[in-house]
Formats: sequence, C-alpha cells, structure tokens
Amino acid sequence: MMERWVWITLVITAYLGITLTIGLLAGQRSTHTVDGYVAADRGFGLLVMYFVTGAMVFSAFAFLGGPGWAYSRGAAAFYILAYGALGMAPFYWIGPRAAGLGRRFGYVTQAQLVVARFPSNNLSALMALLSLIAFVPYITLQMEGAGIVIEAVTDGNVPMWLGALLAYSVVIAYVLVSGAMAVGWTNTFQGIFMLVIAWTLGLYLPQRLYGGIGPMFEQIADAQPELLIPPGLAVDGEPWTWGGFSTSIIVSVVGLTMWPHFFMKAFTARDDDTLRRTVILFPTFQLFLIPVFLIGFSGILFPNQPPSADFILPFMILETQLPALVIGLFCAGALSASMSTGDALLHASASILVEDGAGRYVQIEERNKPRYIKALVLIIGAIAYFLAIVSDLSLVQLLLASYGIVSQFAPTVLAALYWKRANTLGTLAGLLAGTATSVFFWVYPDLRPWDMHEGVLGLIVHIPTLITFTLMTPAQDEAHIHRFFS
Repeated sequence: MMERWVWITLVITAYLGITLTIGLLAGQRSTHTVDGYVAADRGFGLLVMYFVTGAMVFSAFAFLGGPGWAYSRGAAAFYILAYGALGMAPFYWIGPRAAGLGRRFGYVTQAQLVVARFPSNNLSALMALLSLIAFVPYITLQMEGAGIVIEAVTDGNVPMWLGALLAYSVVIAYVLVSGAMAVGWTNTFQGIFMLVIAWTLGLYLPQRLYGGIGPMFEQIADAQPELLIPPGLAVDGEPWTWGGFSTSIIVSVVGLTMWPHFFMKAFTARDDDTLRRTVILFPTFQLFLIPVFLIGFSGILFPNQPPSADFILPFMILETQLPALVIGLFCAGALSASMSTGDALLHASASILVEDGAGRYVQIEERNKPRYIKALVLIIGAIAYFLAIVSDLSLVQLLLASYGIVSQFAPTVLAALYWKRANTLGTLAGLLAGTATSVFFWVYPDLRPWDMHEGVLGLIVHIPTLITFTLMTPAQDEAHIHRFFS
C-alpha cells in the first residue's frame, strides 16, 4: 500500500497538470503580437477580470503569510483585511482613465503611460528598475510559499527547493507559451479553486478542534488575550505600535493598485464598465481572508507547534489527520494562491524590462519583442528561485518590503493622469527622493519615527519634492498636455 505522502504528491501532480493544460490552451485565443502577449488583445470580460485581480492580489502571502500572522501575531493580521478593502477604490477612477489612454495610444505598461506624459528615457528606465526590485522579492515569496506547502504535506520527501521548482516550471511553461491570456484563464480556475478550499478548511478546523468559531475565540481570549487586542504583536513578540500598524495599512492602500503587474491589467479590460464593475465586486474577494485567518487562529492553542509561523496551514492539515486526497486538494489550493500571483509577476516583470527598459535605448523590432520577453521570464524566474532557496525572511516581511518601493509610483501616476502643471523634472526628482528615503529607512529601521513604515516616510519626502521641482521649472508645452488630456 502506498504511503500517504505518495498519494498527496499524485493529487498535486494532477492539479499542476490541469493548470498547465488550461494555460497552454488559453494561448490559442491570443494573437502573437505585443498586444496579444502582454495585454491579451484587450479582451478580458468581467469574469476573468474579477479573478485576475482577486487571485493576483491574494497570493501565497495571504494563504500562508495571513494564517502565519494570525497564529503568531494575532490581531496584527487584520491590517491585511483593512488595506484589501480600501486599496482597490482608487482604481474605479484611475483604471478607466489609464485604459482609455491605452486604447488610444497603444500602451501596455504603466511606465509607457507615465513616460508618454513625461518624456524621458531615464524616467522609463528608473521605473523599470524599481519595478524589478519590487517584483523579485514578491516572486520569491510566491516560490517560497509553494515550496513550503509541498515540503510540509509530503513529510519532507519532496524538499522545498524541488517543490518550488516543480510548481514554477509549470508557471513558466504556460507564461512562455500563452502570456497574458494564460495568466487570465489560469487565475480564473485557481481563484475559484482556492476560494472553495479556504472556506472548507477555515470552517472545518475550528469546529473540529474547539467545537466552533465562537468557542475557539473564547478559549484564546482566556489563554492569550494579548493576541486579540489590536493592533496585535510585533515581530519580536512585543505589542505592535499603532504607528507601525496604521502606516503598514496606508502604504499598502497606496501601493495596491500601483503594482505594475496589477496596473497593466487595466489595459487588458474589454471596456471601462468592465473595469468599474471589477472594482465594485472586488471587496467580495475579501471574504477569502476570513477563513484563512480562522486557520491561523485555530493553531494558537494547538499542543504542537510548526517549525515556523508560515508553516501553520500545512501543519494543521497534517496534524488533524485528514485523508490524503483531502490534504492534496488543500495543498493544491495553496499552490493556486502562489501560482496565480507568480505567473502575473513573471509575465509583467519581463514585459516591463523589454518595453520600458531595453526598448527605450535599443531599437527592437515589434515582432521580436515577445521572444525577448520570454527569455527574461526565464532569467527573472531563475533569480527569484535562487533567492527563495536562501531567504530566511517571513512571507509577510517580504511583501511589506516590496510595498515600500512600489508605493512611490502613486504620486508619479497621479501627476501624469490628473495634474496638468506637472513636468518631467519634478516627477523624476520626486521619484528619486521618495525611493531613496524608503530604502534608507528600510536599511536603518531603528531610525524610523513612531515605527512608521519606510514607504510612508518615502511618500512624505516624495510629494513635496515633486511639487517643488515642478513649480520651480517650466511647464510642459500646451500642445503636448492637450493631446494627453483631450
């Protein structure tokens, strides 16, 4: 009779095979052009847009890091729920504005739109570089999450490095072949799958271990009340400060729709109404977080402990002695969360480096661009995989570090879309000053006032710098501004 881990591995393999098939078949619906490979021929409808945005935001960070924070830091995990509920709202106005410009002028990346408004090869290269710096930790997070789950549920017989390699070999394969269309349709499948799995497990564990959700929280309140008192605990186990908690929410709200891979999805929507409906429906995807947090809370009073907080979900699945088939399906749900974000990140990072980096300095024929993007998918994937193997940061720490950089795109994008007086020099100066400030306080966290997130400190420097340099230098040509705002 086969051992349990072998059955689990077979279920995982079947899931990866189904995902690969969907991704490869999706490419048959797309043209072999930059518009087709990067923007899915601007043809995504409401169903695909809903799951693209939802599954892209709720990644291994939410499926593993979320329960990990609920388990180890209690109420601190609710910062994720807060920024997720608020962060999409600005896209109701920004998304259609960007999509309209994309349809009119052919933009497929965030930097293309910004640099069309503020002509500068250096600005384009800077945005491409910062995107890559923010993307690599985020991709690393997804790969690490996939490896953690597979290693845990196979009792270490499939080590983390091999599990991450298997999962992301599938991701890279369908991204290489089918581009944005594969991202869209695999995210739809993965989004539905992980919602079902999360709710099933989130309701089952508290019932199995405590007799219900209410009794679970009553027992936690008696045994460890500090975990239920907002804003929860910090990394060192001391109470998290309100400065750290609130600025983590602020930087995440500001940065959520500024992620280049997310922003690019505005260019894939069929029309403006599709984008607005997606924004309106997006908060329903927040329901995914409720069972995910319940999984983490259910482990707090459990007699045994996982090797690290990020292992709490697979640890609880294994410790409650569920059947191998069920464990395999839960593992597939966690892989859905990881892969549905990782594919979008890999696809976007390679597209940005070609369109906004090298393409600004070297003439690349349009028909050759998809080939270069595919080569970069492989290179970036290899770098992130290496970092996933050697990294010792928690999944949530990796994500928060990335938000410090990506939040600096917000003043730049808003100035491009809504401030006619803004100019290239002001935008470039603000972006450099904000990024430098954010990086400085990330390197020297003890110098942050009131435990504020480094990304918020960067914005405090960024915005006045942008305004000051803009007002001190000449305005842009009226004809150029009219073309962009007409």
